[in-house]
Amino acid sequence: MEGLDLKVLIQNIGLIAEEKNLPEDKVVSVIEEAVAAAWRRDHGDKDWKVRSELNINNGQAKVFRVFEVVAEVEDANTQITLEEAKKLKKTAKEGETLEEEFDVDKFSRVAAQTAKQVVIQKLREAEREVVLEEYKDKVGEILAGNVARVTARVVVIEIGKAVAIMPKDEQVSSERYGVGMRIKALFKEIQTDERGSQMIMSRADAGFVRELFEQEVPELETGAVEIKNIVREASFRTKVAVASPIAHVDPVGTFVGGHGVRVGAVMKEIGDEKIDIVVWDKDVKNYIANALSPAEISKIELDEKEKTATVFVSEDQQSIAIGRSGQNVRLASQLTGYKLDIETAEPKKAVKKTVSSKDLEKALINAADEE
Repeated sequence: MEGLDLKVLIQNIGLIAEEKNLPEDKVVSVIEEAVAAAWRRDHGDKDWKVRSELNINNGQAKVFRVFEVVAEVEDANTQITLEEAKKLKKTAKEGETLEEEFDVDKFSRVAAQTAKQVVIQKLREAEREVVLEEYKDKVGEILAGNVARVTARVVVIEIGKAVAIMPKDEQVSSERYGVGMRIKALFKEIQTDERGSQMIMSRADAGFVRELFEQEVPELETGAVEIKNIVREASFRTKVAVASPIAHVDPVGTFVGGHGVRVGAVMKEIGDEKIDIVVWDKDVKNYIANALSPAEISKIELDEKEKTATVFVSEDQQSIAIGRSGQNVRLASQLTGYKLDIETAEPKKAVKKTVSSKDLEKALINAADEE
């Protein structure tokens, strides 16, 4: 096979498996797929169903074209009539799968190049799958790596043996990433499509901030405090609802830390983004009031069935409650799960005290007597 010595390739399956850290049967499968692709290119159509088998002992390969035996052929690439099938196998029956066997002798230069490309591509994919298998238990954790490449759509990050990507919507708009930069990001998920599996990293997800607090607040691990919910608009503001099952523990103070050292460490990593740490409360009205921090709330009217709330504030607190471009009320709504409408509270009217004519006359007499 020009450009790809099949016999040598088969004889070196063990070495390839060791070098690529892959199981031997996976390497065999890759080579069989490559042989089938090369043979199909030389002898048939891309829609043919073809498989191959390797003989590890003699370095040879066989190819099998696969048919379904049918009464009437609708797809000549994958189907064969019973009459034609019986020429290959006398006992053939309608509905069964039949294979026509071919010895692999040699391939054209183009087909051999096809096989070589398939081997390289499939081995690379297999290596990636093995690495992903090693990392799959780390989903949800913060991992550190080096930026290998930056494009308009993604940032490619090398994390040990693994290669991950950070898509545009997982990046922070105010941050700039450069090749060689050391970077921390949340291992958000493994995405799988027709091209294979890919590690997805994020610095914009609220989970990134949650994990940063996990690293800074040891009381989270002991259960002395907990994060009830966290919402975020990356590079602008994060709201964290915290609580403690222990009466004497101040959850907000625990997250802030002495002299603000804990929250400060988190803010440093996310670019000094504002972080509101508020107390979660089982009383929804109190929780909503806390979530709208730093605004001061006058009154809240709640509709628990519709999950809506009308929040009344004084005029000087309205812009604070709403926030720039509605950010504060939007995040508070996400944090509490309630649709929030901010209304201006009516100022309290002064109560007029009425005085009767009799009382007025008595007051005048008293005043005259005093003189």
